[in-house]
Amino acid sequence: MAEPLAKRSAPEPSWHGVQPNMTSPDGFPEPFPALHALRETAPVHLTPMGFWRLCRYDDCVRLLRDTPCGVRQRDGTLPQRQDGGGEFMLQRDPPDHTRLRKLVSKAFTPRAVAGWRGRAQEIADACVARALEAGTSDVIADLALPVPATLICEMLGVPVADRDRFTTWTADATHALAGTLTAPETRARAVAGATALADYFRPLIEERRKRPGDDLLTVLIRAEEDGDRLSPSELLVQSIGLLIAGFETTIGLIGNGIAALCRHPAEQERLRADPSLVPNAVEECLRYDGPVGSTVRVLHAEAEFGGYRLPADAWVFPMTRAANRDPARFPDPDRFDVARANAKDHLGFGGGTHHCLGAHLARMETEVAIGTLVARSKELALERDEVEFGRSLFRVPARLPVVVRAA
Repeated sequence: MAEPLAKRSAPEPSWHGVQPNMTSPDGFPEPFPALHALRETAPVHLTPMGFWRLCRYDDCVRLLRDTPCGVRQRDGTLPQRQDGGGEFMLQRDPPDHTRLRKLVSKAFTPRAVAGWRGRAQEIADACVARALEAGTSDVIADLALPVPATLICEMLGVPVADRDRFTTWTADATHALAGTLTAPETRARAVAGATALADYFRPLIEERRKRPGDDLLTVLIRAEEDGDRLSPSELLVQSIGLLIAGFETTIGLIGNGIAALCRHPAEQERLRADPSLVPNAVEECLRYDGPVGSTVRVLHAEAEFGGYRLPADAWVFPMTRAANRDPARFPDPDRFDVARANAKDHLGFGGGTHHCLGAHLARMETEVAIGTLVARSKELALERDEVEFGRSLFRVPARLPVVVRAA
């Protein structure tokens, strides 16, 4: 017989010293000391904005994988949103989420992603060659952005030449995912970015209707599962969402990973001595300083965490960045170790039904980008220790000047 849910009353709402940055809720520069303290003193707590936060690894895993929940309330509405919007698959629950995800999932399987590795290598080779010749590089503009952005453009059938046009739009549009957590001016930029992307994609979609290609955009236009095509608005939103998801967070993964390697030269040498460690090093980059620090779930039934009874429709944030440095799961969690045995246990791609669709693609692109840069250099060093983060909702560096010495 199942144990009854805890009857402990809800805690007094508090931020416990970790209040979201209203410009970029996930973008504060050094989150880890505050998150350690939060996990130790208030691992399960209610915030003044009415949502709960979970900071321990085991709690986050149980929420994401084993607890009845989704991204919408039981009546189908998004939490704390007045417009009722959100047609991208990330903001839908089954069966709509299942239908939308199924339409594009074949393009992101390990086998499909492996078919793009050669192209990713070509892009990385050219980027790294230019950096080695110059001796210095802003690895965001010169490597971390070109590899994933070029690939997702080519996969979708979006002209790569237009990449610079929508880079700022995508960074601004990510804040739409945070809804009421962002400041009004940030939400206004998110709307403007999303509007610009919609204006960009409408004529592109019409052109592709007339001249189909061998790309994801054509797949979406032709999509039909069980006789159900995408509606025009669904088609537009999925196209924009895949473009944003296809490179924005991977820029952060590559950039933050290179920053970590620059600060740990001994780990650079381990990768040069044993390139077979590169895939595990990518997992450690995701654990140690991944681009996404939290996600959100809405309970579809009462659940107990930390001795508290959380009601159905409670808005719960698993703080995955805190979980990824939980010493109960990762010994010596603040140590960057490219050979860490359980690095792949991280929650950098979320979990459960909404586990990141592009996880295989992001891993492959990061393996190629970081592996190529490390293998073909003798030394990587930051020009300045402080990292400047960009406009994205996520932890994505704006610039990362690095000294690159050729092998």
